[in-house]
Amino acid sequence: MTGTLIANGQRLDKALAEATGLSRERVKALIAEGRVSLSDAVVRQPSAKPEDGVSYAVVVPEAVPLEAEAQAIPLDIVFEDDHLVVIDKPAGLVVHPAAGNPDGTLVNALLHHCRGQLSGIGGVARPGIVHRIDKDTSGLLVVAKTDAAHEGLARQFADHSIGRAYRAVVNGRPVPASGTVRGAIGRSNHDRKKMALVEDGRGKHAVTHYRTLELLSGASLIECRLETGRTHQVRVHMSSIGHALIGDPVYGRKSSQLQPVVKRLGFRRQALHAAELSFVHPVSRETVRFVSPIPPDMTALIDELRH
Repeated sequence: MTGTLIANGQRLDKALAEATGLSRERVKALIAEGRVSLSDAVVRQPSAKPEDGVSYAVVVPEAVPLEAEAQAIPLDIVFEDDHLVVIDKPAGLVVHPAAGNPDGTLVNALLHHCRGQLSGIGGVARPGIVHRIDKDTSGLLVVAKTDAAHEGLARQFADHSIGRAYRAVVNGRPVPASGTVRGAIGRSNHDRKKMALVEDGRGKHAVTHYRTLELLSGASLIECRLETGRTHQVRVHMSSIGHALIGDPVYGRKSSQLQPVVKRLGFRRQALHAAELSFVHPVSRETVRFVSPIPPDMTALIDELRH
């Protein structure tokens, strides 16, 4: 990619992101790799303030194959076009291959389903997964099939313009019945496998808006709308105000009075479902919205707690 840069006093990474259509994080990575030059001179500082009218060149490397096997795993596809696909992920399905889960993941399924239509963002030919939901959380996930879609969706996630609403069943009854939880989320000082609210200057800013939808026996069905999207955000924020998700093995309380109900139903996950997803289609520019009903296992739990 080459052209003449009009920075208007902005940082180099931001100006190049606007000029090229790449995400700001992708531009930063390319700068760090020495793939960006101004007036034929390689630049290394994303924060540099370039002059208007300077020529730029950005070298985007060809994608290399992902070392993951394509597998014919059934997918619940809510929407699909040439640019993206929206999946309704079941609880129990891991998104990315990793140690302990080398296959049988959503990525393996998408490699089979997309067959050659894979985003190369990040230098690896892979389905453009721009956000994740936990293995044991069910619900909606959007995946980019093209680089243009990947970049467009990544920008919306970065500026928090993606609409996301979760349904959760939590212990107790939140007071007030609706409100906002704010608090930076980072690695716990006591357990590196857990996330936690951390002091100012650590972690990432996170905001969750919740409201009670229905009072249950010893529990509540709530809606959580995310202003940000951090790892385990809903689980950490609701636990922080004393209303951990039912069935949450990490942030919940094993001594919960609802444990006999959970055990009797065989409910083996946190009661969390990504129910709504809305965004501006990165190519057509239309606003799209998708809704997923609460799955049968959570519905059975809710019904049991209505008695």
